[in-house]
Amino acid sequence: MLPFIRSDLAQFSGYAPHADGETQPEQFDQLDTNECPYDLPTELKDKLAWQIQQQIQSNRYPDGGHGGLREAIALYVSETASVSEASSSPTFTPDHITVGNGSDELIRSLIIATCLGGEGSVLVANPTFSMYRIIAQTLGVPVIQVGRNAETFEVDLEAAQSAVTQAEQDDGQPPVRLVFMVHPNSPTANALTAAEIAWLKSLPDSTLVVIDEAYYEFSRQTLVSEVLTRPNWVITRTFSKAFRLAAHRVGYGVADPAVIRVLEQMRLPYNLPSLTQTSAQVALANRGELLAVVDEIVGERDRLHKSLNALPQLHCFATDANFIYAQLKPGVVADPEASLNEIRKQLKAQGTVLRHTGGGLRITIGSPAENQRTLERLTSTLETL
Repeated sequence: MLPFIRSDLAQFSGYAPHADGETQPEQFDQLDTNECPYDLPTELKDKLAWQIQQQIQSNRYPDGGHGGLREAIALYVSETASVSEASSSPTFTPDHITVGNGSDELIRSLIIATCLGGEGSVLVANPTFSMYRIIAQTLGVPVIQVGRNAETFEVDLEAAQSAVTQAEQDDGQPPVRLVFMVHPNSPTANALTAAEIAWLKSLPDSTLVVIDEAYYEFSRQTLVSEVLTRPNWVITRTFSKAFRLAAHRVGYGVADPAVIRVLEQMRLPYNLPSLTQTSAQVALANRGELLAVVDEIVGERDRLHKSLNALPQLHCFATDANFIYAQLKPGVVADPEASLNEIRKQLKAQGTVLRHTGGGLRITIGSPAENQRTLERLTSTLETL
């Protein structure tokens, strides 16, 4: 360990985009990162290329306040919110919106704003998106981790409440100031239940509740309207999934304007390049066309889920996202983790890349052809166990 690096980072493990740390060749069926299987249509790429030539000046900084993009996002959020449409004005305004270089930047800002300097700790329910823990650890913020039900992956609410209560009463431990939940969760694909939502609503105003809705367009379930009456709630979403802009790194947060002002004060200047902002605005302006593939992806998800669940060695959990989470059935092998890793390696050798995480395989829904190859390759591989 270098002598000038913090000692607590000696055992730190960062986020690995791929299990083996290697970039995946384009000829592989890349079903490990929950992206949309389809690129932007050619006509939209042509439109972006025209705007680069005609409207973007490379010698000028991008719009540092994201004015046009925040306004477009606010309109989209208003359309998707479960609120009354009686008013002619948008339910959400740009003052409710902040934009980040991916949702990861927003996660980092939220942790800094609530927990840094020993003022708080972060609570997560594993397995879940690992960046909550990783970013907190890089900032030296304590992370409290509770479990989930092995059959349904519902959060152990008794353990979660106990952790919150204990942290409040323990003078030697910072209180829980930030709770991260994913709706639906990754890697397990389950949406929040009524009981879990009720528990989140019961948390005190001194705790910031962050609901990650990265897969909203596939689940069609949202809690975004809650931020209108709950100033301690934040909803985060992304353009990396259904909107097909993973390469452009655009995430956004929806919250009470007072929270947004704090996040805007902390945000690095000019954090989103001009091309990235333009890409997101073009995607929103053409959202009907881009999101039309969601029905196909959901249909393919259900078809693949049914086929995989019929395999005698595999159990696929219910899913509300654009991916499937599967585990080996009890008794199939002596060492499930080792076998899953071997399955992943064999599938990669055949051209299909999946994610082995949290004790299971996370399988992104690809194109119909990719899904069929995945089914055939996984079926034959499982027969060798």
